[in-house]
Amino acid sequence: MASLRIPPGGLEDELHKELALALYQRGMLSSGKAAALSGIARQQFEDLLGKRKIRQHYGEEGLEEDLEYACSGL
Repeated sequence: MASLRIPPGGLEDELHKELALALYQRGMLSSGKAAALSGIARQQFEDLLGKRKIRQHYGEEGLEEDLEYACSGL
């Protein structure tokens, strides 16, 4: 753990982000679920995907989450 070069207070947050990124990349989590796991907003998570050059996938579950989100504001 000491060799990770992560400030001690941010270790848990960074590990959650890395796990969320890995599970998303493998298709095991949708972007919404991965964002929740990482503890950041979905848009921030999608920005992080872009920075890491991780291809975004959009399936039925993602569509359902987007529709649910869009309808929640009405």
